[in-house]
Amino acid sequence: MSNNNDDHTLDATRRAFLQQNTLGLGSVALAWLLQQDSASAKTKLLPKTAQDFNLKAKQPPNPARAKAMISLFQHGGPSHMDLTDPKPELAKFDGTEYQGEIGYSFVNEASKTLMGSRWKFEKRGQCGTELSELLPHTSQIADDICLIRSMHTGANGHEVSIRYFHGGIPGVLGRPHLASWLLYGLGCETENLPAYMVLTDPGGPPVDATNNWSSGFMPALYQGTVLRPSEPRILNLDAPAHLQGLPQRQNLDFLQAINQRHAEQFPGQNELRARIASYELAAKMQVAATDALDLSQESKATHEMYGLNRDETREYGTRCLLARRLVERGVRFVQLFLAGQPWDNHSNLGTALPSVCKKTDQPAAALVKDLKQRGMLDEVLVHWGGEIGRLPVTQNQGAPEKHGRDHNGQGFSTWLAGGGIKPGMTYGRTDDFGHKAVENIVTPNDYQATLLHLFGLDINDLVFLHNGQEQVLSAGRQAEVVKSILA
Repeated sequence: MSNNNDDHTLDATRRAFLQQNTLGLGSVALAWLLQQDSASAKTKLLPKTAQDFNLKAKQPPNPARAKAMISLFQHGGPSHMDLTDPKPELAKFDGTEYQGEIGYSFVNEASKTLMGSRWKFEKRGQCGTELSELLPHTSQIADDICLIRSMHTGANGHEVSIRYFHGGIPGVLGRPHLASWLLYGLGCETENLPAYMVLTDPGGPPVDATNNWSSGFMPALYQGTVLRPSEPRILNLDAPAHLQGLPQRQNLDFLQAINQRHAEQFPGQNELRARIASYELAAKMQVAATDALDLSQESKATHEMYGLNRDETREYGTRCLLARRLVERGVRFVQLFLAGQPWDNHSNLGTALPSVCKKTDQPAAALVKDLKQRGMLDEVLVHWGGEIGRLPVTQNQGAPEKHGRDHNGQGFSTWLAGGGIKPGMTYGRTDDFGHKAVENIVTPNDYQATLLHLFGLDINDLVFLHNGQEQVLSAGRQAEVVKSILA
């Protein structure tokens, strides 16, 4: 941090030089260098020198509202005009031709025929937020969520927008996930469970697969740890019977001594340190993970609230309940994914959209309710949303009942709850047809800046040195904290 004496010395030097020299090219260069020296004297959040990367809990530099986050990522692009963003004008002009410019992902199936929603919207909660009949359970938490209706990526593709949300730049691979930045800046409050856990779908990986939880150019220590989607959720959690107890402890101590000696011989080997840490964590997880994953400890009422008693909701409800149990035990970031991209409803919108809503609506709402009744919602941030939305025109797939909607990254919805977010409100607006965000536009970089702010971090000050260059989550792109949605 620069002090007043340093600033005065720089100012005096600059004035003396300019008084004795004409403002030629050399003097301009020197003046610029002096200014850069002054600017670089400002201390960043984290040092630029080589660091001992770890997951020890760190105090955030700024006041924090959130301590943990659960992201319910909805791959494929939920249709906002059918779920969260009612458009009476779209219904009024249903079947007529859209007069504006529009971009398609599937030009051979494109049309400009407007398609109004088939589902009714009603005002929900005391806040009066209008939500679709397809979301009866989310409607019950309307007073607890902040619904952003003006998300904008500017791109219609899945991967390009997913990487924008997770890594800070549209379409670019090799960037650390938002969660990796959180772990880098804050560490974790538990040493017995992974700091960043990924709960995948038994139906398969999401679109863009492991890129969704990559630590990019950061050490592997900060990448997501995948929890198996079916039992046993963690393989080989228990040691063989003949190695349990003292033999296992002796083996681990011997391995630790070897690893430590090797690490001292090869300093700066981040991959090695991450592997050593993973071995240590695996031993601690034998007790902690078994406890965290034991849902029999939950009441019948809790099981029913999450939908574990119903076929449609049992699987997703189980993962939402596991997410609560993990953050309850100090895990910093938990993210749930769906197989493939079930919200990518290019066809059969009338059946495909209600189907994925039945799977996710009740468990997502139950998570917010459960956190709230346990007094955890104030410090746990919940996110629900996908990477894009859908177009207001029909994607012609033959008979009207088979019609769907194409991609739309120009305007769509997401919601946040808890962790310092203002509840019971809507923010932003799309145009009368739901095509483009036109008021209080929020980009993924704004979303990232806001989330980091809630954790007591500044997106521009959280710096990681990579290949001799200072890196930040937004890669220098404009990123504003959306102050209007903060409680």
